Amino acid sequence: MKLESGTKELILLKSGEIALKGLNRGSFEDLMIKNCKRALRGVGEFRFTKAQSTIYAQPVGDCDMEEALDRLSRVFGIAALTRAAVVEKDMEAIRKTAAQYLEEELKAASTFKVAAKRSDKSFPMTSPEICRELGGWLLRQFPHLKVDVENPDVLVVVEVRDFAAYVHGAQLPGAGGIPVGSSGRAMLLLSGGIDSPVAGVMMAKRGLSISAVHFYSPPYTSERALLKVKTLCEKMTRYCGTIPLHIVPFTEISEAIKEHCREDFGTVIMRRFMMRIAQDIALQEECSGLITGESVGQVASQTMASLACTQAGLTLPVLRPVIGMDKEEIIAISRKIDTFETSIQPFDDCCTVFTPRHPKTKPRLEEVLKEEQKLDYEALVQRAIAQTTKERLSPR
Repeated sequence: MKLESGTKELILLKSGEIALKGLNRGSFEDLMIKNCKRALRGVGEFRFTKAQSTIYAQPVGDCDMEEALDRLSRVFGIAALTRAAVVEKDMEAIRKTAAQYLEEELKAASTFKVAAKRSDKSFPMTSPEICRELGGWLLRQFPHLKVDVENPDVLVVVEVRDFAAYVHGAQLPGAGGIPVGSSGRAMLLLSGGIDSPVAGVMMAKRGLSISAVHFYSPPYTSERALLKVKTLCEKMTRYCGTIPLHIVPFTEISEAIKEHCREDFGTVIMRRFMMRIAQDIALQEECSGLITGESVGQVASQTMASLACTQAGLTLPVLRPVIGMDKEEIIAISRKIDTFETSIQPFDDCCTVFTPRHPKTKPRLEEVLKEEQKLDYEALVQRAIAQTTKERLSPR
C-alpha cells in the first residue's frame, strides 16, 4: 500500500457480536477501545471514534501501521479490520486514490473486483455505479487486469460514509468474540502443557479477564519449567491483556500424598488440592469461576468419574472450554495463538513428576475422601497459599 503525500490513513475495525448487544452496545465498544489502546502501547498514539458498527483508529503522528494492524488482530471483539486511505467524497479523488493506494497489489495481480458500500445516501452515485466507474478506471490504468467477481486476486473496496470515503483492500479476519473484561474474571489453572493456555485464551474470547495459578514443586521441577510457564503466560497476554500469575509451592503437598495415600489415588487427590487452592486464591482475587484445560478421556484425571471427584465441594463454577475437543483440535488453536512450541518444551510440571504408575480411572468420592483423611488437609492448603507468590505478566 502506498500513500500519496497529504493522504491520511487509518485502521477500520468492524465489530461483530457486539452489534447484537442492544442498549449495552456502547459500553462494549468503549471497553474494546480501551483494550485496543492497551494493545497499541509502544506503537504510537491513535485517536478512536465510533460510527455505524465501525471503530476508526486514526494515527496521531508517526505510527507503525503494520505492527498496529497485527496487534489489533488479536483484540477480542473485532470481527474484521483493515488499513484504509481516507478520501474526500468525490469520485475523481476516489479513483485516483484507489489506483495509487493499491498500486503494488494491482500490478502483481491478474484479476480484481470492486466492491462499494454507500452509507451516505446523499452521495450522488449508487453502489453499483461506483463499482462500474471505478472498475472501468482501474482497467484503463492497469490494462493487464481482468475482472473476476467470484475469486479475484485483489479486492478493491470503497466505503462512502458520513465523515469521508475510505479506500482499502480485502479485510483481515479479527479475533472475534467480545471484549476482555466484559464478562468478569476467572482463575486459570495453568500448567506447562498444551491445553491450559488454549483454555485461557478461549475464555478471554468470551469476555473474561484472566488470572492464573501455577503449581510448582522444586526440586522435582526446575527453574526452566517455571520459566516456560511464565513464557506461556506472556504469550497469552497478547490476547488476554495483563495476567496476574500466582505461583503456588506444591512440594510439601505432593510428598505428603505420596507418603500417606494409596498410589492409585495420587492423581485425583493432587487435582483436588489444586482445585481447592485455586478456588481460595480466586475468591481473594474476586474471580467468579475457575478455568481448566481438561478434555474428557484424555488422561486418567479427566475421566468423568475423576472430574466429578476433583470438583466435588467447590463453590465456584469450573469452565472447561476444550472439554469436547480432541488433541489435534487443541493443538491447532495452540499453534494459532503461538503457544504450541513453548508448551512442548521437555520440562516436567508437578503433575507429570508425581503421576502414579497405575492411576485410578474410576475413583469413587467416598474412597477419595477416606484417603484424604490420612492428611492434614486444611493445614497443607493454608501453608501453600501463605507461601504463594504473585507476578503480573504483560505483553512484551
